[in-house]
Amino acid sequence: MPAPCSQCHSGYTYEDGHLVVCPECGHEQAGDAEPVPGEPDPGVRDAHGTPLSDGDTVTVIKDLKVKGSSAVVKVGTKVRNIRLVDGDHDIDCRIDGIGAMKLKSMFVRKA
Repeated sequence: MPAPCSQCHSGYTYEDGHLVVCPECGHEQAGDAEPVPGEPDPGVRDAHGTPLSDGDTVTVIKDLKVKGSSAVVKVGTKVRNIRLVDGDHDIDCRIDGIGAMKLKSMFVRKA
């Protein structure tokens, strides 16, 4: 049985894939939200599961439209000297010809 909801402490939570969902308040959290003691934090990983760190070089694996522009980041574009940040778009970088932007780690692989 899943743990009680971390928001409203309801005991009626259920597992939905890899999430634990509370039907009373609608809160969703990762089923393995509690890290295992002694196990390192996986951190940010690329599309193939390789850990990323600040200063790495990555390659874009899918054509990405640039929001608010007609520009496209083409597949195979190398992005050097990335910086990892918190949030949905977890890579902060500068792409030649486009400028500063944020990327999701699911669309890159470590070069």
